[in-house]
Amino acid sequence: MMDFAIFWDWLSFAVRWLHVITGIAWIGSSFYFVALDLGLRQRPGMPVGAFGEEWQVHGGGFYHIQKYLVAPAEMPEHLTWFKWESYATWLSGFAMLCVVYYAGADLFLIDPNVLPMSVPVGILLSMATIGVGWVVYDLLCRSPLGKSDTGLMLVLYCVLVFIAWGLTHLFTGRAAFLHLGAITATIMSANVFMVIIPNQKIVVADLIAGRKPDPKYGKIAKQRSLHNNYLTLPVLFLMLSNHYPLAFGTQFNWVIASLVFIIGVLIRHYFNTVHKRAGNPHWTWLGALVLFIIIIWLSTVPKVLTGEPKASASADIYIASAHFPAVRDTVLGRCSMCHAQEPVYEGIYHAPKGVMLDTDADIANHAREIYLQAGRSHAMPPANVSQITDKERALLVAWFEGAGK
Repeated sequence: MMDFAIFWDWLSFAVRWLHVITGIAWIGSSFYFVALDLGLRQRPGMPVGAFGEEWQVHGGGFYHIQKYLVAPAEMPEHLTWFKWESYATWLSGFAMLCVVYYAGADLFLIDPNVLPMSVPVGILLSMATIGVGWVVYDLLCRSPLGKSDTGLMLVLYCVLVFIAWGLTHLFTGRAAFLHLGAITATIMSANVFMVIIPNQKIVVADLIAGRKPDPKYGKIAKQRSLHNNYLTLPVLFLMLSNHYPLAFGTQFNWVIASLVFIIGVLIRHYFNTVHKRAGNPHWTWLGALVLFIIIIWLSTVPKVLTGEPKASASADIYIASAHFPAVRDTVLGRCSMCHAQEPVYEGIYHAPKGVMLDTDADIANHAREIYLQAGRSHAMPPANVSQITDKERALLVAWFEGAGK
């Protein structure tokens, strides 16, 4: 059990790190090409079929970039495809979902106070919501509504608000935010895999065969790319939200998530407008600030209790341990001044990361985290402010490693 817990924690770290690396690669290239596309300028004497060009300087050199809306007259010898960044980000994200939320479903995915369900049902429901989200989005884009970019985005926003509300009635608040981010990220990656790259391949195949490519494929891909552009910032917020219980752990968490999408759109609109050299809409920052203040208010008013926590079936072995009474005394004495419904430590107003350790069920449910952060390592308490002793840390280790034996 000891070796497995340590291995699993490092595996979680490795997968999270990989996800961050691939995400940076994908988002970085996406932001760059959006800015490049908006900054293109036309001039006399450009090659046939060229839509625009831009000169850039970076790293001590100059770059001359030209864009063709359909394709150049002849196929270039070398063509770079930007797709693996998207695929690797989604695959690493799904791996992290499996390692953290599916393997720890009792703690992170399922909340009996929201909707009682078994672990297998919870995992299947999780996968279904991600898949259904993409199907609904794709059908809306292919419908007659897809001919209007503005109308389509308004309807899609309403759908996302409904999904946000629905997810908070299925999973824990933490998992609801994560799944809303996963659904959105799946839409973005599937746009690349199912629409943008296949359409580009059709254009390339037509060009190689000597046929004139149909401009509709580029138009469709452009619309999906526009959606990806505006969805990026909300996805980043949702993926980081698991560290901030004030975002996911309150009554109006689904409203907070919905407002985050608007904030993301406002910020992207600012940068898109500036890159297009169409003005400097500072009002977008004011709008984002007002919405963020509303989010802060929603996170604290009113304060809502979600019910008395219950120990999961897998946590019962920790309560049954002969070490548990001493462990409970240690945790209540060294940890619960911060990790409680009403923290008493000066400057702490909400339990860090929403982790409560003031009941037997809470302590048992977080046995693995207590073991790793206060037993096997000295991460908690921070700077050892509660002066937990080496003997007490050894007790926590003995409790976790000996549970169920």
